[in-house]
Amino acid sequence: MTAEDTRAVEPGQAEDLRAAACRPVDQALSNADSRAEGLSSDEAAHRLAVVGPNAVRGHRARPWLVLGRQLKSPILILLFVTAIVSAFLGDAADSVIITVILVLSVGLGFVNEFRAERAADALHDQIRYRAFVFRDGSLRAVDVVELVPGDVVSVSVGSVIPADLRLLSCNDLQCDESIVTGESMPVTKDTAAVATGSGLGDLTSCALMGTVVQAGSGTGVVVATGPHTVFGRIAVGLGTEQPQTDFQRGLARFSVFLLEVAVVLTSLIFVANLLLHRPLIESLLFSLAIAVGITPQLLPAVVSTSLAAGSRTLAKRKVLVKRLVCIEDLGDLDLLVTDKTGTLTEGHISFTEALPVDTSRPAAELFLLGLLATETDYSKPTPSIVGLNALDAALWQSPEAATFEPRAQHRVALLPFDHERRMTSALVADSSGAMRLITKGSPEDVMRRCVDVPANAMAALDAQYAAGARVVAVAVRDVQGVTRIRPDDENELTLVGLLAFVDKPKADARASLDRLASLGITVKIATGDNATVAEKVCSELGMRSGGTLTGEQIDDLGDERLSDAARTATIFARVSPEQKARIIKLLRQRGRAVAFLGDGVNDALALHHADIGISVESAADVAKDAADVLLLDKDLGVLATGVMEGRRIFANTIKYVLMGTSSNFGNMFSASVASVALPFLPMLPGQILLNNLLYDTGQLAIPTDRVDPEQLLAPSHWDIAFIRRFMLTFGPISSIFDFATFALMLFVFNAAPAEFRSGWFIESIATQTLIIFAIRTRRVPFFRSRPSLALAVASLAVVAVGAWLPFSPLSGVLGFSPLPLPFFLALVGMILGYLVLVEVAKVWFFSRAAQKAPVALVRRRGYPHRVRRRAARFTAKSPRSQT
Repeated sequence: MTAEDTRAVEPGQAEDLRAAACRPVDQALSNADSRAEGLSSDEAAHRLAVVGPNAVRGHRARPWLVLGRQLKSPILILLFVTAIVSAFLGDAADSVIITVILVLSVGLGFVNEFRAERAADALHDQIRYRAFVFRDGSLRAVDVVELVPGDVVSVSVGSVIPADLRLLSCNDLQCDESIVTGESMPVTKDTAAVATGSGLGDLTSCALMGTVVQAGSGTGVVVATGPHTVFGRIAVGLGTEQPQTDFQRGLARFSVFLLEVAVVLTSLIFVANLLLHRPLIESLLFSLAIAVGITPQLLPAVVSTSLAAGSRTLAKRKVLVKRLVCIEDLGDLDLLVTDKTGTLTEGHISFTEALPVDTSRPAAELFLLGLLATETDYSKPTPSIVGLNALDAALWQSPEAATFEPRAQHRVALLPFDHERRMTSALVADSSGAMRLITKGSPEDVMRRCVDVPANAMAALDAQYAAGARVVAVAVRDVQGVTRIRPDDENELTLVGLLAFVDKPKADARASLDRLASLGITVKIATGDNATVAEKVCSELGMRSGGTLTGEQIDDLGDERLSDAARTATIFARVSPEQKARIIKLLRQRGRAVAFLGDGVNDALALHHADIGISVESAADVAKDAADVLLLDKDLGVLATGVMEGRRIFANTIKYVLMGTSSNFGNMFSASVASVALPFLPMLPGQILLNNLLYDTGQLAIPTDRVDPEQLLAPSHWDIAFIRRFMLTFGPISSIFDFATFALMLFVFNAAPAEFRSGWFIESIATQTLIIFAIRTRRVPFFRSRPSLALAVASLAVVAVGAWLPFSPLSGVLGFSPLPLPFFLALVGMILGYLVLVEVAKVWFFSRAAQKAPVALVRRRGYPHRVRRRAARFTAKSPRSQT
């Protein structure tokens, strides 16, 4: 090793991971200016100030980026440029009006989207990740972004390695490093220094940030944090762009559709006006204004405002979404696959009894063996249950554990639990020095490794399963001259007995299941428990079972047969992580929008494969990383609330879309026809933009609107064909009344151009604004479905402002002139006729068989998706939350 390799690192500064991997443990600690018991709080705070947070990205609303999104429309930019050119050619007044209206429109969208991003910041800051660190000589949980070089970290099964670590101790530690190295097999770790020049995949003395502990446990000293880690460089290289959700892809398809409509219509108008020898700039301004009028410019603001309001509502109900757009996808769900523990049951597991298979052996001895095979350090006077699985914690929390005498037993070695073996083994020496191998785990797996299992053992096990109990088996074998145990040692055991636990069904679980069923959501159970136990719980809750598939049966089925069987089955019992993921994948391929709810290490793979991954705040690290939604309470009733909120937001978003593609399209089509038929423009470009601005302003209240209960009973998806049919049905109805207004102004009032434009401006703003009351519901508006007060007030206020403008001091500047009273009497009649005709058309339109929801698209997730998901845990808080 060279002098450069062995030089000391300044306190708090990160050193090269490969250099640390080549050093012995004591030298690695010394170079990190640390010690086995970790740093003090003061030392950690000083290093955090020097090195910065353990984050690979920040999270803050950036106003310039939000403003840039408002200006990215090529039509909008072209309109700005054309207005400026017009000003230089002498038409300064119209150019100023157009520019002011565009600035107001952009500003309106900016303010609402920026507020929504601030809300997303606040939401993000509620989701924090913890690491177990030795500070001030004791193990404590700290925010993962507060780790610094020199911290000594403890990791166990399911932990996501929080920084680049030089390992100090290992207990059969294996890590899944596929997210960094691409290696699919777990890597066995060791504290021995590696050879100089070893590759990244050969750094067995180190644990890499972002990788997952697959088996065992260990401790390590932090040698690099944040962007200085291997994973940090990968995450920074990928950038911060998130994978699109189904909702976002639907918005993109809708935008393309509108762009096609706008380009065709704008081009035809422009060419027609040029053929009529209209001025070039005037024709271009008018054509572009029509394009802007067709485009629902504030759709992003309406969506953002809806999502921000929805996130606040869900947060109050203890549901946190990692990204706002996930709320929309939550509303798409029609199938939920969930574990039963904590969702259907209370999640509070209690030890009930020890059942020796040999009645001459005391139950207390069996219980003691169970305690000795747990993964806590019981050499201390008060063993800690932090990080233990629920069954081990239940043993230590039971009254029988109070008599445990730690000095009478010494654990020599431990083979931790993993989901392949489904058992834990401990090598324990008693006060006389005699050693025993104690194995505790899944009864079926433990019994297969036992010799001469008594006949009464299976009967006792079946009786406990039939009662709905969770059971583990305990077996032993005397050993000599052994200091370490491996999976091969778990054989030729003698079965001692069974430990029974109870996890009662939740009192409100049946009501939650009924509520999900009313929302059109099918619930299936995927559990590692015995099939009989799962069936017992489902029976007690009144769940109608379509059958049970066990892990062994799943392995025997090909994809096609399993797909058919999974569609009808209700319970998947004794399933492995890979089997869960396979089931989720096949269910999604059948067109279902699938959510998976899980909180364990063995759930992470299925969470990644689901359309929506759902976990809980107390979940294993890797499960929280894989989830889109976190529940502060593991409660299906809370999840049902989230689904309803997602559907409510989608319903309100579609209201705005349908308005923009019906009345807006109709009015712009009318303007296009009139521009060719009349000797003057039916509405000036500035008036079209003002009309659009007023209309959009009123519709910002749509996110507050009520949604009819029947709209929440089934998931909805983007359907461009449906939107197109809606536009072609209701757009022409709007045009009919536009043409009636043209006739009224020309043949009844003999209107001059300014009066004509004033009359049509008022009729246009009134019809396209008031139609929201008809489009927002399939019921009879007002009588059977009332809008929110905010929407009603905003819509009526917009119409009032539109009617006032021709009489206002701005009338001359805007190109308007006052209208006689008879016009307004005729306007009232036309509006009533318009709304009645829309109601008739609405009944006909929604009665047609063609109006069906489309099949949801399959979401595809790759390596970048996994990296960005995991990088989210290493994200600094927004600046507002740090003050």
